[in-house]
Amino acid sequence: MGIQGVHKIVVGVRDQERAKRFWSEVVGFEITTDVPYDDEGNRWVEVTSADGATALVLSTAPEDLKRFEVRDELPTGNFFFYADDIEKTYEELSAKGVEFPARPEKQPWGWWAMFTDSEGNRFALQERNPTS
Repeated sequence: MGIQGVHKIVVGVRDQERAKRFWSEVVGFEITTDVPYDDEGNRWVEVTSADGATALVLSTAPEDLKRFEVRDELPTGNFFFYADDIEKTYEELSAKGVEFPARPEKQPWGWWAMFTDSEGNRFALQERNPTS
């Protein structure tokens, strides 16, 4: 069958509890794993999108906390989230206090926006059907 897609993405966070609350209570992901994985108190925390297709591993490992150079016009994550209706998603998340450094805007390649999580990571958000 070959590779069929992306399932888990590691996101560096400073505070797993705060990040877990953001992704579950604000964004609507489900907490699917929260277990210790070593004797030093580290935890493996995963939150999964409503469709079950994507899990974020919320990691406090120093190597996962490295960031790209922060520039106002670019996300710090190197992947895009998607929404079926980007303007509705923007309105819903903004009402919950999520910051959007880039509001939904139509580009030649489709609608996109950029939001910031509780840890300062900035993520691109694109409408699922980029031709609309």
